[in-house]
Amino acid sequence: MTSKSAFIFALFFPLTVGSLSCHAETFQWKDINGQTVVSDVPPPATAKGRRSIGGAKPALVSEAIPEKAPDTPKAVEAPKTIAEKNLEFKKRQQEAREKADKRAKEQAAEKEKSENCERARRNLAALESSQPINTIGDNGERNAMDASQRAQEIERARKFLADTCK
Repeated sequence: MTSKSAFIFALFFPLTVGSLSCHAETFQWKDINGQTVVSDVPPPATAKGRRSIGGAKPALVSEAIPEKAPDTPKAVEAPKTIAEKNLEFKKRQQEAREKADKRAKEQAAEKEKSENCERARRNLAALESSQPINTIGDNGERNAMDASQRAQEIERARKFLADTCK
């Protein structure tokens, strides 16, 4: 390392470190016991007389004192055991399976409904066409459908389409 580069390093290194530390934000507040605390961590909500001192961007810290500090601190949750984590994981898996099964049933019902509607539309189109239509009677013989029967079937098919295929 030459003396020129050592000089540059010696000059700019402290400036760089100094400029980084001047951008840090500092907070000052009084804790529950009335002691003044200065820290780079924002004060808790229960702190009295909170304010931001120093730093490039002062934080919006409220000077208002909370109405009443809680008498009992919140209980800290203990870390979950492996058994509890496994139980939660299995519960999430079961819920996901149930949700997937429900979605599959809904999709199957929707598909069946659309197929039924398509069959009903084709049936109505066949009834409204001028082609002769036969029905099979109780004894197995084919009987030609007359105009009144056709009109009844057309009315029934239209009602079915209106009720189920919206």
